[in-house]
Amino acid sequence: MSNAKNELLERAHTLGSDPRNTNFAGGNASAKGTENDPVTGQDVELLWVKGSGGDLGTLTAGGLAVLRLDRFRALTGVYPGEEREDEMVAAFDFCLHGKGGAAPSIDTAMHALVESAHVDHLHPDSGIAIATAADGPELTARIFGDRVVWVPWRRPGFQLGLDISAIKAANPQAIGCILGGHGITAWGETSAECQANSLEIIRTAEQYIADHGRPDPFGPVVHEPLPEETRHRRAAELFPAIRGLASTDARQVGHYTDSPEVLDFLARAEHPRLAALGTSCPDHFLRTKVAPLVLDLPPDAPLADVLTRLGELHTQYRADYAAYYQRHAAPDSPAMRGADPAIVLVPGVGMFSFGKDKQTARVAGEFYVNAINVMRGAEALSSYRPIEESEKFRIEYWELEEAKLRRLPAPKPLAGRVALVTGGGSGIGAATARRLAAEGACVVLADRDLAAADKVAAELGGSAYRPQDVAIAVRVDVTSEEQITDAVRQAVLAFGGVDLVVNNAGLSLSRSLLETTLDDWNLQHDVMARGSFLVSREAARVLLSQGMGGDLVYISSKNAVFAGPNNVAYGAAKADQAHQVRLLAAELGPHGIRVNGVNPDGVVRGSGIFASGWGANRAAVYGVEEERLGEFYAQRTLLKQEVLPEHVAAAVFALTGGDLSLTTGLHIPVDAGVAAAFLR
Repeated sequence: MSNAKNELLERAHTLGSDPRNTNFAGGNASAKGTENDPVTGQDVELLWVKGSGGDLGTLTAGGLAVLRLDRFRALTGVYPGEEREDEMVAAFDFCLHGKGGAAPSIDTAMHALVESAHVDHLHPDSGIAIATAADGPELTARIFGDRVVWVPWRRPGFQLGLDISAIKAANPQAIGCILGGHGITAWGETSAECQANSLEIIRTAEQYIADHGRPDPFGPVVHEPLPEETRHRRAAELFPAIRGLASTDARQVGHYTDSPEVLDFLARAEHPRLAALGTSCPDHFLRTKVAPLVLDLPPDAPLADVLTRLGELHTQYRADYAAYYQRHAAPDSPAMRGADPAIVLVPGVGMFSFGKDKQTARVAGEFYVNAINVMRGAEALSSYRPIEESEKFRIEYWELEEAKLRRLPAPKPLAGRVALVTGGGSGIGAATARRLAAEGACVVLADRDLAAADKVAAELGGSAYRPQDVAIAVRVDVTSEEQITDAVRQAVLAFGGVDLVVNNAGLSLSRSLLETTLDDWNLQHDVMARGSFLVSREAARVLLSQGMGGDLVYISSKNAVFAGPNNVAYGAAKADQAHQVRLLAAELGPHGIRVNGVNPDGVVRGSGIFASGWGANRAAVYGVEEERLGEFYAQRTLLKQEVLPEHVAAAVFALTGGDLSLTTGLHIPVDAGVAAAFLR
């Protein structure tokens, strides 16, 4: 790897790891250098620049676009002008060097055409505050003198690259520029110099705002935030309903934020006016939409009134968004992508953000916090003035943005769905959680053994930037109504709601009728019959509030229909679960909630039940060695195959993945064929 490329990656990680410098996946950095061309054997001048969609803080060599500078600079001779700007991005591909590499972003021209070895383009809150201030040009001169130059707003692209190149050439003393309405760009002849110049602009702007800004730019406090416990309880009550509204066009996952910045903004008098102005930086509003939905009731308003008002505001928001689209759409504009809000602000409670997955929802919320910081800085020094609505539309419905969306892989079958799996720390529960996560779901692993559930959740998170975006673990004993309520509340606060519940928690004590105590009977019924009822009831409250249908799946057993020896309590509890499936399917079907069951048998390997003594007892009943119990079960089946936890997980996915969308009240046997347990 060339030294220039190494220096670029190191600088990108340093700048991108600090949210004061730029937002997640926002901005880009570049380096110029020479490498040998394997075709000609001659050195060739190259540009390495962060590719489209990458993140500076986690950038790898594979995330860089690599282009030949001679070919790119030659594009200035064929540039057809701003009216045909979009054609230039396709031309970037003809400047690429070597195999692989990321797709060049729209900002590539800025990096290639500016005559410096290293260039940074960043979205710091302090820089955007200056960029969105009504008197941004004057502030720039006052704060930086001639070291930083003001560049009027221009949509990112080839012309902006030409503009900045010309400004740098005309201002050799300058270390960078403020891009009106957008962000900052800095340059340097070494990577260290470029980084130092970027940080000088950012920190100087921060210090100037701190030293000269008004102390209360958002006005006086009109409503104090609710106390934390009350706030979180209200958030959990509202979140499923808000998620249902935000999923009118497409199912969304949610993220809840009650950071001090958000609560303070929503507590003050000016937040309705500022929120209505919308965000400015293109990276912000592409993820937050042009403006949020803002509740206009006080924090202590009755819950029923809040829910009613949110429904009314959502209807108005959709109408306003459609009108915004109609005002600016041209005959060749992409179709409207959806009219639901990405950000919902509730004074006293916090912010609810939404996206196609948890990371997208979380990042949208982070970007709106950036926007709040920008508004605070701009209002502290001047007044906040974002770019014009028509310019926002040009970027939101840019053909280049549409092309980026088309490049995204097709969503997985369970994308946008939130699954809650009880007994998720081992055996069938862990296997089911793995399968659901692999198919795109966010997963909440509920288990009495929190350490075991945490281990599985960490495995599911894998190498994700934030593993909690994929899975979380919660401790719950399903015999406790309070713990179940708390577990579902945690799921709601983590992901916005619940769509798919797997009632899997269970245990078994293998004893004859005369050896079965009342405690044995009660324990097994408390865990499986009563526990499943409590989980389903609490989850149903969320499912009904969301109004998006959903799935309840019971992991029952062959023993629900087959009368075997020495398991009267277990078999009776499983039969109770099996009939709950039928009863709830009948009751919840009109709401689009499907209830089905899976009847496994002989799942020995990895099973917590078998490992806790059930296996030894069943082996004794059948007269086989415990370690050969799985083989014994397999040989008594029609298929002569051992049933594994993954087979049960596959059945859960079959019931919930979409192909059986009109199936409810069904029990699927996963027992390799036990004729005595055939459903009749």
